Amino acid sequence: MTVPASRIKAILGDIRNNIIRRKWSKAVTMTMVYALLLIFGFVFVYPLVYMLLRSFMPPEDVFNPTVNFVPSLFTLENYRLIFSKMNLWKSLGYSLTLSGICSLLQALSCGLMGFAMSRFKFKMKPVYLVLVLVCFIVPSQVTMIPTYLGFSNLKLLGSPMAFFIPAILGQGFKAPIFILIFYSFFNTIPTALDEAAQIDGAPPLLIFFRILVPLAMPAIVLTIIFSMVWYWNETYLTAIYIGDSAKTLLREISAILSLMENEALRDPIAGKINVPVKMAASFICVAPLLVFYLVMQKQFVESIDKSGITGE
Repeated sequence: MTVPASRIKAILGDIRNNIIRRKWSKAVTMTMVYALLLIFGFVFVYPLVYMLLRSFMPPEDVFNPTVNFVPSLFTLENYRLIFSKMNLWKSLGYSLTLSGICSLLQALSCGLMGFAMSRFKFKMKPVYLVLVLVCFIVPSQVTMIPTYLGFSNLKLLGSPMAFFIPAILGQGFKAPIFILIFYSFFNTIPTALDEAAQIDGAPPLLIFFRILVPLAMPAIVLTIIFSMVWYWNETYLTAIYIGDSAKTLLREISAILSLMENEALRDPIAGKINVPVKMAASFICVAPLLVFYLVMQKQFVESIDKSGITGE
């Protein structure tokens, strides 16, 4: 049986048209995807670029209509002024120590709580899960006064222990969400691994540290990164619980800017030239978090991706 040449040409034409149509469809889809990525990237990157360029501007460029985005003259005077007013390295070291230790303690305590709620059966377990959700829903401002009174009775005010003790007890900043993350993550790990270790005589803590912790590194990295950012940005509760002894970077820069504004109020012209200084101070506050994220970027992306997988 022979196929007419016209039929073969029609089939080849349809195949070619389908290929061209798929290529165009793929090209249009990729163009839309990259366009959306560029738009979202611009929305997030533009404030940082704007802040960085403004921080290198001389004061007169802010009110110069001919200067729009790029400074007419790059200057480090704004950073020199900030550094001369503050003890940068001491404040930076205190902030990193407070945020880092609290993040590690919170990852340990929340991991243990998530492990216990995932692996052990005990009475009123659903009630405890509901209580964790309630603690997550209730804002910290509601519990601020009783927490302050409790710290006062325990003689913890004015000391970093006001943050360390709650973190090790699973009551740090946003701790309920991390408990739920660990609880959900451990539920995806097969219990057969625990049972095999129990047959070999391993106690629960050994199972947690030797078997589950290496598997739960995405959840641990996620907890450390978010805890680090939230503890770093928290200035209000730090001022209440620790007070003036907490020479954190954000608090010291805020105090310096307030002092500069008060001094600038005496001269209306001087009140207008602090914009580049404010941008420089803001970039100093953000820079450590940007470096931290760049270092942990790969682990952060992997943790976000792997925290949602399902298992047995």
